Amino acid sequence: MKPHEALAGAALAVACLAPGAVAAQSTNDWKFEASLYAFLPTISGTSTFPPPAGTTSASVDIGTILDNLKMTFMGSFEARRGQWGVLADVIYLDLGNTKEQSQALALGGISLPADINAKVSYDLKGWISTLAGTYRLVGDSDYTADLVLGARVLNLRPSLNWSLTGNVASIPVLDRQGSRESKDQNWDLIVGYKGRATFASDGKWFVPYYVDIGAGESKFTWQAMAGVGYAFSWGDVVGSWRYIDYQMKSGKVLEDLSFNGPVIAATFRW
Repeated sequence: MKPHEALAGAALAVACLAPGAVAAQSTNDWKFEASLYAFLPTISGTSTFPPPAGTTSASVDIGTILDNLKMTFMGSFEARRGQWGVLADVIYLDLGNTKEQSQALALGGISLPADINAKVSYDLKGWISTLAGTYRLVGDSDYTADLVLGARVLNLRPSLNWSLTGNVASIPVLDRQGSRESKDQNWDLIVGYKGRATFASDGKWFVPYYVDIGAGESKFTWQAMAGVGYAFSWGDVVGSWRYIDYQMKSGKVLEDLSFNGPVIAATFRW
C-alpha cells in the first residue's frame, strides 16, 4: 500500500469509529493543558554516511552504540475551544556514546573482520516536533476521542567518529579512521486518534491512548502510546509506553529509526 493510500484509509477508519452524534459541548471557553514528561527509550536504527572523496561509505548500528542520554527536554501543550483544538509535542534529544571493540561499524556496506578493533563514537542531537489540529468526536465523562491531523518534523544531527587498530591491512588507509556528520530533516503529514477512557466508578483512574500514522519526506512513520493515569484536581499523573518509528526513503543518512520505552508524565490543566 502506498503512503497516501494508507493515510486516506486511516482517516476513513478513524471517522467510522466515531458515533453518529458528538456529545454536546457545555462551554465554548478556552481550556488548556500542559505536560512535562520523562521518556526513557531504547533507540534502534541505522545511519549510513556518504563517502567523502577517496573513502567509502560508513554505516553504524545505532542501537548497539547509543545507551547514554546526555540531555533531554520533553513536553506537550494543548488548547481547546468547543470541539476544536490544537496540540504541540516536542522532544529534544542529546545522546552519545563511545565503544571499544565495537562491531557496530561497517565500511562500504561490509562488516569489519573480527581481528580489527574499532573504537566507535556516535552522537545524535535534535528535535522531534509535532503540531496538529484536533476535532472532538466523542466527549463525555467516561470516554473522549479526538481526530488528529497535522505534521511531525524530525530534525536530527548524527555524527560518527572511528579509529581502527589490529589487522587493518585489508582496509584502505583513508578509512582506518574517520569522522562524519550530517543533518537530517523530515516533514511528514500525520493522521491519528487520541483520547482517554475511565475505568473506575469515581472517574479518577483512566487509560490514555494515542496513535498516528504518516508519510511525506520519510517513507512511513507511526507512533503509538497507551498507559494508565490518575486524575487530581490540578491535572493528571500518567505512566505509559510510547513507540515512535521511522522508515526513511533511500538516500537518507538515517535509514530507519525507532524510539521505544516508558513515559512518566505530569499534566496540568486550567
